[in-house]
Amino acid sequence: MRVVVLFNLKPGVSIADYEAWAREVDLPTVNGLGSVSKFEVLRTTGLLVGEGEPPYQYVETIDVSDPDGFGADVSSETMQKVAGQFAEMVDATFMTVESL
Repeated sequence: MRVVVLFNLKPGVSIADYEAWAREVDLPTVNGLGSVSKFEVLRTTGLLVGEGEPPYQYVETIDVSDPDGFGADVSSETMQKVAGQFAEMVDATFMTVESL
């Protein structure tokens, strides 16, 4: 299973503060989950075609190797704390995706 998260920072949240938190807390915590094979946070840099700004500042991908274990992992006290911090900083849309 793969999860894709599209998001923008909430007003008042600095890029520097969010990115420091992502590097120091989010990336190591989520990548440390037994049910996750790979977790990435990507900063958008522009549009490939057209002008203007991308509709989202960031994209996350979570490659889940054990969906049942993932449910247990994200319910842990540590992940609930990380999820709460994330929710304070961003407006996000979470989607599960699959290859065609």
